[in-house]
Amino acid sequence: MLLPPQSLRFDEFSVAVPDFIRYPTIRTLAERVQHETLNAVTSPALYDAKTSRSACILDSLYQTPIADASVLVAITHERHPKLLLTRRAAHMNSHAGEVSCAGGKHDAGDGNNVVTALREACEETALPPNKVQLIGQLPIQTSKSGMSVRPIVALIAPDLLLVPELGEISRIFWADFETLLTQPTVEYAVEYAMQDQTATILTPSWQVDGETVWGLTGRVIASLLETGFDRQLEWYYRIQNTRN
Repeated sequence: MLLPPQSLRFDEFSVAVPDFIRYPTIRTLAERVQHETLNAVTSPALYDAKTSRSACILDSLYQTPIADASVLVAITHERHPKLLLTRRAAHMNSHAGEVSCAGGKHDAGDGNNVVTALREACEETALPPNKVQLIGQLPIQTSKSGMSVRPIVALIAPDLLLVPELGEISRIFWADFETLLTQPTVEYAVEYAMQDQTATILTPSWQVDGETVWGLTGRVIASLLETGFDRQLEWYYRIQNTRN
């Protein structure tokens, strides 16, 4: 049964503790992301012998400044994990037809970035918030419209039934996590209208299940791989040419 967005409470979220994660790839990722999360807060260190790691992660997430939007970087808890991705509907006003992680803009009633990510993921894919185990967060990314976007990293069961909300999402698909770790990026050409000219922008991308993953979503994935596994990827936007 889905939890309605207004029922989400921060103190009810569960945190995946690395010691209890069964698979080495995900355990390594959780340890590194949680270290990043605990170090991100500006207050003195919260983690001590009297406080559980789970409580410290939640406290850190709560203290983090609220971003304009949040996305859920949802990874399946299994031996060969997969990353949840969506393709936005073609009629959307922004990022139409582009690949994204589930997520969206912060609402005044959310209270923090985690609630935003879980509420939006629930609305877009029917992912039950009470079936999500938090790992932590990644550094903020900035969208091409200038919005600050906070990625929230979490684990989900591999057998959850997800359904796209067709008003926003045209497709749900999955990226093989270990393939993302090893496959090279492919340069992708995007055309942009600039005043009275059209420019071709070159940028890295991944090819996943027939979809091109680039832009903000590509940068979030690159940040995840760098934080969790020290995979360094050059991320760039280079103008190839302009024409009238």
